[in-house]
Amino acid sequence: MAKKDVNEMSFLDHLEDLRWHLIRIVTAVVICGTVAFCFPSILFDNILFAPQKMTFPTYQWLCNMSQVFGMEDMSFCADSFPFIIQNREMAGQFSIHIWTSIYAGFIVAFPYVIYQLWKFISPGLTSKEKKTSTGFIIISSLLFFMGVLFGYYIITPLSINFLGTYSVSSDVSNEIDISSYVGLVRAAVIASGIIFELPILIYFLTKVGLVTPQFLRKYRKFALVIVLILSAIITPPDIASQIIVAIPVLVLYEVSIHISRIVIKKDTKKQKKQVRKTS
Repeated sequence: MAKKDVNEMSFLDHLEDLRWHLIRIVTAVVICGTVAFCFPSILFDNILFAPQKMTFPTYQWLCNMSQVFGMEDMSFCADSFPFIIQNREMAGQFSIHIWTSIYAGFIVAFPYVIYQLWKFISPGLTSKEKKTSTGFIIISSLLFFMGVLFGYYIITPLSINFLGTYSVSSDVSNEIDISSYVGLVRAAVIASGIIFELPILIYFLTKVGLVTPQFLRKYRKFALVIVLILSAIITPPDIASQIIVAIPVLVLYEVSIHISRIVIKKDTKKQKKQVRKTS
């Protein structure tokens, strides 16, 4: 049966269309997650557990920087972290394996997820806007993967280095549960990926008239406070880590202002052309 025109579709038709897009998204995530589930050594040993080893590239770089600047804190140059990862529940490792595979499936399938969401909203767009779909999918995916890499190579090692070495007393040893460790890595990676989608969010908010460049500039100070709060939530409570995380987010905010200005400029030109045609 041919697909109905968007103007002829009822509310239930839209819900049915959305349901099929969501089914395709879930199917893609499950397929990618199943592949990840079949390779636990790569998923856990080579990826998830890599940041808790001092051979991780970030620690090597920070160690070199510490030596160059003569910093007294050489915790990045240690041989190993003073903690172990353990499992305390009977089904703990199996549960972690399943959920981590699902998260990995979502990350890998993200371009397809964005594509399906775009397919759902594209019938309501003009033909010119539909032509930009390829660029939208590529940019959204690129920003997301940049955020994932930032979370994995910056936020995760900083968090593990701070929290894994923190001690209130020499009588207390750190024996970290696997769910706590994996949860930290997953949260840092996914949160960073979502935060890096800020320019895309601003683009759509500008298109629907909820945000303007003037609004973003006016409340830049409030945005700075929000960014610092987010940085404090997803990073250890030390100033250096928060600044490292805040800088790229602030850059993304400034980029978003520029994007909003471009969108407003294009919409203004379009309105002027329409006025000329009608007059």
